[in-house]
Amino acid sequence: MPETPTAASEAPARPPCVLCFNASDPSGAGGLAADQTAIASASCHVLPVATCVWLRDTRHLHGHYALEADWIDDQARAVLEDVSVAAIKVGFAGSPAGLAAIGAILSDYDELPVVTYLPELAWWTDGEREAYLEACEALVLPQTDVLVGNHHTLARWLLPDWDDERPPGPRDIARAAAVHGVPYTLVTGQARGERIDNHLASPEVVLAHAEFERIDATFIGAGDTLSAALTALLAHGSELSQAGAEALGYLDQALANGFQPGMGHAVPDRLFWADDDSADAPDESSPSP
Repeated sequence: MPETPTAASEAPARPPCVLCFNASDPSGAGGLAADQTAIASASCHVLPVATCVWLRDTRHLHGHYALEADWIDDQARAVLEDVSVAAIKVGFAGSPAGLAAIGAILSDYDELPVVTYLPELAWWTDGEREAYLEACEALVLPQTDVLVGNHHTLARWLLPDWDDERPPGPRDIARAAAVHGVPYTLVTGQARGERIDNHLASPEVVLAHAEFERIDATFIGAGDTLSAALTALLAHGSELSQAGAEALGYLDQALANGFQPGMGHAVPDRLFWADDDSADAPDESSPSP
């Protein structure tokens, strides 16, 4: 893997194509639905590979059905043997077996930049969650260029024995991720009073930083939105720090323009830039190649 991820050495098709492993989400809040709209917003073509099917609405996650590993492998290899891919995003794989299938594909296409997003898994039993995280550590993280996740989720996973009075910072989490082979982490959602801190960091340095105003709403799909936008920008060949800053700016605007499609949580408006009121003056925070 390159020290700073960029697009594949071969010139990508226009628009660049991004392979996404993620869940099918009927609420449209996260999963492949989030990947498709966020990546299309950055002028990329999405190659969606379903790993599982969520049973959820905007209020609750009721369950999920994980696809067999062979189904995941067959979907991905069918398009990889046909289409020039510029970057890969790994979202929720559905099961440890799904992670194993994805890990084998990443190994075969190790020239491509890989962004891995870890969602919150508190809804699973302890045993299911631990098995999934162990598989992720062994099979996917060593092939990941940028790990994306909420501060609390990543800290609980990567630094379970943290005993300092202060919470771990982004470089602390980056150092813990680096033990598993990840050179960069994008840590979101660290509360600072009325502000929310977000950092793209390596163990040595913070490459990008953004503060969001706290919004009086609970969102679903924010992490998928951010990681998808980052992957698309890397597919265009953007330098990592620039891609991180642009992806964070895009997420900020998507959250600020978020909406409540049902009776539950809010959803980022990943197409905020297409609103009629802003058609004549595109927002500079939208992702651009």
